[in-house]
Amino acid sequence: MADFDKELDASGLNCPLPILRAKKTLNDMTSGQVLRIIATDPGSVKDFDAFAKQTGNELLKSTEEGGKYYFLIKKK
Repeated sequence: MADFDKELDASGLNCPLPILRAKKTLNDMTSGQVLRIIATDPGSVKDFDAFAKQTGNELLKSTEEGGKYYFLIKKK
């Protein structure tokens, strides 16, 4: 079983689009659900860190693999 409820592929999108898409997707999710985001913009690492702090959503995991960045964000 996957460790997330929904997946957002923001590959090829540059800041601030991955954040905006994630925000929109999280709005449709219920509290406690986990969103997995895939991004290719290196700036998204600090962006999602800041996004989590600002919104109160929890950044569970942030990993980089083969030029792709994966984030797990738990909706507050």
